[in-house]
Amino acid sequence: MKHFTLLAFFVLLGSIQVPGTVLAQDGAMRVGDQPYDEEALAALPGQSFVFYDDGEALFGDDGAYSYTYSAANGGGTAWGSYRVTQDGQVCVTFVNGMSRCDQYVTNRDRTVVITSEGQRFPVRSSQIP
Repeated sequence: MKHFTLLAFFVLLGSIQVPGTVLAQDGAMRVGDQPYDEEALAALPGQSFVFYDDGEALFGDDGAYSYTYSAANGGGTAWGSYRVTQDGQVCVTFVNGMSRCDQYVTNRDRTVVITSEGQRFPVRSSQIP
């Protein structure tokens, strides 16, 4: 079921236009959450984040973004570009014109992606390819 939730996160949120300020809702943050600071956000280019369903988000050096679904979730890749907003959100615009903004935080040395609806998706591993 977790696989389908994460799949729905990337597919459905990719098709919804989300204003940036929505993510900073009080209820989305938990005790221990530390939003990515300027240094962590500046280090996004070239990084890859693998989620627990084996989906992988890749932030290109040139602002390109891709999310590759795991084989268990049908495979395939969603392409787009990303930017970091002044309030520290990571916004992706997909090639189909849809976009979303997420808040990246660390909690107990783990990166967690928080959606505008407050859903939390912990990152299993991150690396610079």
